Amino acid sequence: MSDAMSDGLPEGASPASPHRTAPARPALASAPHGSPLLRSLTGPLARWLPRQRWFAGKGRPLTGLTLISATELLPRSEDGSAPGLLHLLVRTRQSSSQPGAPPRDPSGGDCYQLLLGVRAGLPPALAPALVGRPTEGPLRGLAVYEALHDARLAAVLVERLRTPGRLGTLTFGRAGGAEIPGGLPARLLTNEQSNSSVVYGDSFILKLFRRVSPGVNPDLELPLALAEAGCPRVPAPAAWFEAAWPGTGTEPLTLGVLQPFLAGSADGWQLALRSLTRRADFTAAAHALGRATAEVHTALAAALPTGVLAGAGLEEVAAGMNDRLAEAASAVPALRPYRAGLGRAYEEVAAFARNGGSCAVQRLHGDLHLGQVLCAPDRAGRGSLWWVIDFEGEPARPLEDRRGLGPPVRDVAGMLRSFDYAAAQHRESLGSFAEAWSRANRTAFRRGYAEAAGGDPAGTAALLRAYETDKAVYEVLYEARHRPGWLEVPMTAIRRLAAA
Repeated sequence: MSDAMSDGLPEGASPASPHRTAPARPALASAPHGSPLLRSLTGPLARWLPRQRWFAGKGRPLTGLTLISATELLPRSEDGSAPGLLHLLVRTRQSSSQPGAPPRDPSGGDCYQLLLGVRAGLPPALAPALVGRPTEGPLRGLAVYEALHDARLAAVLVERLRTPGRLGTLTFGRAGGAEIPGGLPARLLTNEQSNSSVVYGDSFILKLFRRVSPGVNPDLELPLALAEAGCPRVPAPAAWFEAAWPGTGTEPLTLGVLQPFLAGSADGWQLALRSLTRRADFTAAAHALGRATAEVHTALAAALPTGVLAGAGLEEVAAGMNDRLAEAASAVPALRPYRAGLGRAYEEVAAFARNGGSCAVQRLHGDLHLGQVLCAPDRAGRGSLWWVIDFEGEPARPLEDRRGLGPPVRDVAGMLRSFDYAAAQHRESLGSFAEAWSRANRTAFRRGYAEAAGGDPAGTAALLRAYETDKAVYEVLYEARHRPGWLEVPMTAIRRLAAA
C-alpha cells in the first residue's frame, strides 16, 4: 500500500507494511492496488497538503509520500449520482528537520489523516475544497476534494460512529449508554489550526486529529477517565475511532472523538475580551474558573497515576527551562538583557530541589488557556458552568511528552499568562484599567483554585514563577517568529518576571 512520490519529486519513500482492509470497492483500497492509488493522488496531494493550515511541515520541501492505509467508507456510485468517501493515512517525507518539529511516526515521517471525497463533477459550492483531478490510476479524471466540506460525506462519519465495529484498519468505538440520533445535519468549523471539527445539529461535535501518531490521544484518554470519575467539568466522549498501524505492535492511532456540543456556550477568551471592552468586572468568572480547574486536576489525580518530582528529576526540569531560555535569547535579541533575571527563577527551583524540595506530579491539561474553556448553561438547570475542553496538549510536542506527568502549576501558569494576553488586546485603549484587570483576575483565579484544591497554587512560589517564566519565554520566541507585532505582549511579562 505504498509508493514513492512521483510528479517530479524524488523517489525513495520507504514502503509501508502490506495489509488488507475490507472496503466496498477493492479497486480503491485493497493492498494490491495501493501503489496505483498513491500514484493517482501524488501530484494533487503534493500541491494541496502544504497549503493546509494543519500541515505542520511548512517551510520544508515535501519530498516523499507513503500510503499507510486506505479505507473506502462510502463507495462512489457507478452512475456518478452519489460521491465516494476515502479515508487515508499518509506519511510525508521532507528534506530536513528543524528544532521543535512535530512528533514522528515509527517510520520517521509525519503521518496525516485525510478524508477525501470523490465525484465525477464537483458542484460550484465545493469548488474551494478541490484537491485535484488525478491524471492516472483508479481515480483518473475524477474530482478529489476535502470531504469534510461536503455535508453529505461528513454525515457518513457520524453514522459510522453510531455502530461500533471495524472496517479495514479502522475501529469504531462507542461509550456505553451514549445515544447518537441519526440524520443530524453536519457543519464544518473553519477556524481551527491543528485539527478539524464537524458539528452535528446542536448535539455533537466530532474532532478529527490531522497529524497522528501511535498512542491514545490525551483528548480521548483524559475525558474518558474524567467521565468515569464523574467529573462534571468535561464533556464525556460519546464515540471515537482509531486505526491500527499495519504490521506493527504499536498502540493504535486515535483519529477522532465525538463529544456533546455545548450549544449556547462562549469560550473564556471571548468572554474576557467582552469584559475588557465593557470595562466590566470579570473576577467572579475568573474565581469560578479557578475552582473548575482545580476540580479537574483533583479528578485527574484520583483517576490516573500520580508521582513525585524531586532531586535530580526536578533539577533536570529547571535545566530544561534554562536551555529553552538560552535558545530563545539566541534567536530574539530583545530577550537578552533579561536573561540573568529570568534565570534566577530556574535557579530557585534547582536550589529547592537540592535542599530536598519536591512537588506532586500528575496528568495535566497541558495547554490550558482562556480559549480552552467554555462557559455554558448547566444541564441541570443551575445557571452556567465552566467546562474544560481540548486535552490534546501542545500539538507540537511529541505524544509521549503530552501523556507524561507534570506539576499542576504548569496549567495554572498557562491560564495566568492567558489573562495577560487578553488584557494586552486593550492595553493601548484602556491603559491602567487593562493592567488592573489582569492583576485582579489572576488573583481571583488563584483564589478560586486554592479554595477547591485545598491549597494555593503558589504554595511553592518558585515553581509557579518558573513555569510562568518558561511560558513567557516560549511566547517571546513564538511571537518573534510568527507575529512580530505581538512581541510586546510577552515582553511586558518578561520585564516583570525578570525583576521579581
